[in-house]
Amino acid sequence: MLPKLAFLSLVFSHLYPTVLSQSRTPTLGIADGLISLDTPSFSVQLVKDSQTLASLKPKGSAAQTNNGTFDFAPFDQLANRQFNGNYQLGDITFRARIAGSSGAFINGDTSAARRPVTAVTASGSTLAAANLSATLPATSLLNIVRRWTLQNQTLGLEFDVSNHQTQAVEIGSIGFPIVFNTIFTGRTSTDTNFNCSLIDPYIGADAGFVQVMPLLGTLPPLIITPLSKSPFEAWRFLPESTANTPFYQSQTFEGYYEWQTHTLAWAQNEWKNVTPWNVPTSEVLQPGQTRTFGLQFHLGTTIRDIDTTLANAGQPTTFGVPGYILAADQMGKLFINYSSPVQALSVSPTNALTLTRNTEGKNGFTGFTVTVPSSEQALPARVRVTITYADGKNQTVHYFVIKPATQTISDLGNFLLQNQWFVNSTDPFHRSPSIISYDRDVNAFVTNDDRAWIPGLSDEAGAGSWLAAGMKQFAQPNAAEVTKFEQFINQTLWGSVQLSNGTSVFGVRKSVYFYQPALVPGYNYDTADYNFGGSWNQNASFLLNRAYDYVHVTAAYWAMYRVARNYPALVTRPWQWYINQALQTVLFVTNSRNGVGFADDGLMGETVWRFLLDDLQREGLTTNATALQSAMQARERNWSGERFPFGSEMAWDSTGQEGVYMWAQFFNDTATRVNALNSILAYQPTIPHWGWNGNARRYWDNLYGGKLRRIERQIHHYGSGLNALPLISEFESNPTDWYLLRTGYGGLSGPLSNIDTGGFAAASFHSWPDTLKFDGYSGDYGPNFVGHTLNARTIIINHPNFGWQAFGGMVSSSTTTSATIQIQDSLRRRIFIAPFGLLLSLDAGAFSSAVVDTQAKTVSVTILPAAPGAVNAAKAPQGRLVVTKTASVAGIGNFTPMTSLNVDAGAFVVPFQSGAATVSLASA
Repeated sequence: MLPKLAFLSLVFSHLYPTVLSQSRTPTLGIADGLISLDTPSFSVQLVKDSQTLASLKPKGSAAQTNNGTFDFAPFDQLANRQFNGNYQLGDITFRARIAGSSGAFINGDTSAARRPVTAVTASGSTLAAANLSATLPATSLLNIVRRWTLQNQTLGLEFDVSNHQTQAVEIGSIGFPIVFNTIFTGRTSTDTNFNCSLIDPYIGADAGFVQVMPLLGTLPPLIITPLSKSPFEAWRFLPESTANTPFYQSQTFEGYYEWQTHTLAWAQNEWKNVTPWNVPTSEVLQPGQTRTFGLQFHLGTTIRDIDTTLANAGQPTTFGVPGYILAADQMGKLFINYSSPVQALSVSPTNALTLTRNTEGKNGFTGFTVTVPSSEQALPARVRVTITYADGKNQTVHYFVIKPATQTISDLGNFLLQNQWFVNSTDPFHRSPSIISYDRDVNAFVTNDDRAWIPGLSDEAGAGSWLAAGMKQFAQPNAAEVTKFEQFINQTLWGSVQLSNGTSVFGVRKSVYFYQPALVPGYNYDTADYNFGGSWNQNASFLLNRAYDYVHVTAAYWAMYRVARNYPALVTRPWQWYINQALQTVLFVTNSRNGVGFADDGLMGETVWRFLLDDLQREGLTTNATALQSAMQARERNWSGERFPFGSEMAWDSTGQEGVYMWAQFFNDTATRVNALNSILAYQPTIPHWGWNGNARRYWDNLYGGKLRRIERQIHHYGSGLNALPLISEFESNPTDWYLLRTGYGGLSGPLSNIDTGGFAAASFHSWPDTLKFDGYSGDYGPNFVGHTLNARTIIINHPNFGWQAFGGMVSSSTTTSATIQIQDSLRRRIFIAPFGLLLSLDAGAFSSAVVDTQAKTVSVTILPAAPGAVNAAKAPQGRLVVTKTASVAGIGNFTPMTSLNVDAGAFVVPFQSGAATVSLASA
């Protein structure tokens, strides 16, 4: 969900009253100069008075970027962040108390009241050192010496923590603020992309790491690993009360977090109502004892080679199939590469998963098969797997286990068309009937909100629920649900949300709800719960000038076109009406005479426009297809002249890349396609944690679509599903790029985690350790589900280290040259066979299994009328199979069926016999 620029100043003034405008006295001491250090990978500068990091410039090719100005550290913002309470890399926070006491922990924070630290003579591996006592509270129970070190040619940050008391001291928290240049405030797009980075954690205990990814997507990443025994236990947001620049906790500056290596003091207090990612720990220091904690900084080579960087740093690496979101009817694989053998495994909750060693790993990898026990358990569920290695190192891998995949989709449809089905003939805003926004915390419709779009059926957070309902019918049509969705289209979408007559026919309103009591006498706006100051009046809500809204409407029509075309008995309107409505909606928004804003930007979910164009061509609607293609080509021509054509309503965003990539690919614009892809790789990581694996960067959307309005790193907001579309598409063009597969499949799986046990889909998961739960509002989940339904598939690979594997399926038997795969993804509509560069798609029906033979160059698939486990799903009258070659593979030609089948609109028509059909294809 993207914000409205006119609303931006209101939001900031309302949500950030602590932003200060008065000047303050600098405390960091930058006026007293810097200390320069040199390492093989970095040129380092420290602030002399504080010995905190000022600059961290990479050496080598990265040093030449943007005329040598690239700096991982926010050096150019140092003057704006030189005050008490501004965290720097090199600061430390802690909580400590006398061991055995039940009293409160004493807080320590070197940023809180800065004074010049006392330099300590550096020798040996130490480059610079300081005693931090001067900047610690007088009541501190600990003495801390900080050292910047160079060990094995690697930059380190070490803290020697000593107990100078006569009693033992319990350390309940140790935190290392992670501060790099994530500040976009006041920058141009070029400046932001060339000079800024994004930070993401793997909260994986001793195997944990932080990756700092330059936004350009082509520069070496910075990887931070534990030094000494400093397990990554939690990732805590750091509140700052700062000067009005650079807008800490705003859309242009998310804020900073810290690596926490002990967390018991937080878990017993602020986080006591939350199940943390890892078991909270503390540590007792005896009188006179010193314990060293720290981090190491590694300059990687490329984003795709992060695992190599970790392995070279002596860290375990993992490869998860299909990732770390696992359906109960699926079988996962976990492959581990580490020099020390696995000694023990444990799972929390106990018995939530079973890991059994297999023999599939090669070249240093140890393989485990991951299954969900058949016994009843509450699903979905977070599951932590702890791996103990023989050398004493512990690693935690974080899974999310959901119900069987097709059942999860059925649950979603049922909830949307039952619980969220809003019928009120007297509603003054003409929202009935509809699938309206929902508050899961109180199990009620959201009929009022000061953000007009949420109860107003438009924009991402208002359209999200009905958009998901429409795409569910495309994915898994249900007769009763289709009937209701047609009612919504005929009575509410067409004529209320979208104008059905007049000079602006096909225009889409920004909201049908508004705050203007005089126009709706007697309506209860619930002013006790909402502050309507600044909310949209009718004129503002009825504007037709937001291009993003048109994509959602197009998707609803397109989904119903697919239902009408392939399941005609379920609908009352002909498929021709639906595909024309979709087309006319796109042509309205792209016609410059209509003055729709952001129409030339990449729009979230507009991959559906590519599907629409493909369908127009397949149906032989040449004139319409030409009109749509011309409109798209004009937009892409503009992008081709820009280095960073990813604009949106925001200063920086991760929504435009999807559309830019897809049309650049379609029009063979390699440079623009690669630029978009690299941008995505910079903000969508692959990490052995379900929450961050494939999770594209989003952090401000809860202000505009969430119930808990907060800037934070969101988990599996719609960026995950949408940005996975280019990643999977690119993999299918390069079917041995395993990084694309891992990241893309993590992103396409992400939207399934948002669906709870009853079928409610939340907009995102809150990542702060005091919350760790899904948001209460349905919000803007819909675009996430668009990404999932357009992308879900089983991907079959033959990996050099793991052999035959299936992302979204299960390899039931295999030889060196052949494999039999059970299809188990959520849609069962697509199979990609990587060794052939071959995509098989079903317009109707569901895949059950596939047999691949690379020696004979054949594939055989079994097709059913409906997917097993899809509750009350309509049965296809016939299968409709589309065969597409996506990549050039040596020795592999085009595939065609080995028996004669009729072709209709580009699809092979497959008749069912005895409730199933088998189609065999061979390479020419």
